[in-house]
Amino acid sequence: MNSSVIIFPGSNCDRDMAVALEKYGFKNNMVWHNDTKLPKSDLVILPGGFSYGDYLRTGSIAAKSKIINEVIDFANRGGLVLGICNGFQLLTESGLLPGVLLKNKYLRFICSNIFLKINNNSNFFFKKFKKKIIKLHIAHNDGCYYVNKKEIKKIEDNNQIALKYCNKEGDITEESNPNGSINNIAGIYNLKKNVLGMMPHPERMIDKLLSGNDGSLFFNDLISKN
Repeated sequence: MNSSVIIFPGSNCDRDMAVALEKYGFKNNMVWHNDTKLPKSDLVILPGGFSYGDYLRTGSIAAKSKIINEVIDFANRGGLVLGICNGFQLLTESGLLPGVLLKNKYLRFICSNIFLKINNNSNFFFKKFKKKIIKLHIAHNDGCYYVNKKEIKKIEDNNQIALKYCNKEGDITEESNPNGSINNIAGIYNLKKNVLGMMPHPERMIDKLLSGNDGSLFFNDLISKN
């Protein structure tokens, strides 16, 4: 399976993502934001970081990069696109996903491990997942997902919510919501379910000795569908 990781000025998780992809069998390419063509790809990843220093709004400048037109075309043709953290912010800014990522509820940077409930696994990204509750890492200042009431109903009706913040038992509670996201949302899909944006970092949880290995389940699940 061929993957492409897009690098922007200020990206800082691109290499971590490349290591994770290659560890689980992907043939990966690193693509500069100023390129105008994507290499042959089955999966395109917009990694975490602080593209352009998060000036204006997180992901807003990166969303105007030359390569993004190619990513949008790729997604519109049914190609798989994954945005992690800053990549999720970029997907909303580019219009590939609805909503916006706002400042965290208490205006503090959050760096911690959290529990997540897989809300919808009837799609490419989580189809073979056996676990319903997973533990991943978050590190962000602007992770509060928001849409208006009309849009959240549409997202729920279309089963576009991928992940929700929860406690260890899988309960969706206010206490388990680290950033104030509406309805505890940690990740969403587009309508076709081929674009996924999520704030947690699976690439940081691929080694049981160093951090945890629930992220490895995610990458194994992806590569096994090839």
